[in-house]
Amino acid sequence: MNSPRGRYTVKQLARLSGVSVRTLHHYDAIGLLKPSFVGENRYRYYGREELLRLQDILFHRELGVPLQEIARLLERAGRDRVAILSRHRERMAERVERSRQLLRTIDRTIAELNGEGTMDDKDLYHGFAPAKQVEYEAWLVENYGDSMREGIEASKAHWGKAGPGAMKAAFEEGRVAEAELAEQFLAGVEPGSTELEPLFDRHRAWVSHMWGRECAREGYAGMADMYLAHPDFRTYFDGRCEGFTDWLTTAMKAYAARS
Repeated sequence: MNSPRGRYTVKQLARLSGVSVRTLHHYDAIGLLKPSFVGENRYRYYGREELLRLQDILFHRELGVPLQEIARLLERAGRDRVAILSRHRERMAERVERSRQLLRTIDRTIAELNGEGTMDDKDLYHGFAPAKQVEYEAWLVENYGDSMREGIEASKAHWGKAGPGAMKAAFEEGRVAEAELAEQFLAGVEPGSTELEPLFDRHRAWVSHMWGRECAREGYAGMADMYLAHPDFRTYFDGRCEGFTDWLTTAMKAYAARS
């Protein structure tokens, strides 16, 4: 796969790393990952230093850091790769442990739904991050006031009465709605297009269902702001396809602005 000069072209680096050629071109354009040099044939060539920098970029992306923050973080970190990798390892280890806990919760819930045992009520939520939920709720209350706090409490009461099967069905409904929107993004539909209206009607109806009350368009725009404000959501949505978070939030706000 190596070129004769010990360097990788864009296509070769794309195959090696799994990062698309388009993304590598974008990283070059914004100064995040410049090639080692450009040959007389106008090919970009990447050496070992650039490969290590791309690894850092991918670690940050995996942890949900927005692109505009990554260059600043890498600049501040300098060349102390041991320190950088140690921090990455700590954060990834935390995520792995949480994922293990969530997998155990999923397995036990599936077993119960199949009639193969029962779970204590407290075990239904083992592995979830209460601190994150509190953080999201605090952000919404800070930006939308006491009426949002009342809505959050109403949502908790609504789902507190529902069983795990109802919650599972609700999350599946949300995944389907998001998948339909992701298809439009991949098809190149502009985020402000009115042809997206029925899909966002469905997605907003799902949000209303999750809240246990009507999600007004203003509140829906607030959801878009939260998706942008918290790296967890960017990690989730860009996990479907790179760039989906920015497209989705722009489209949500365009939809919310229409009467």
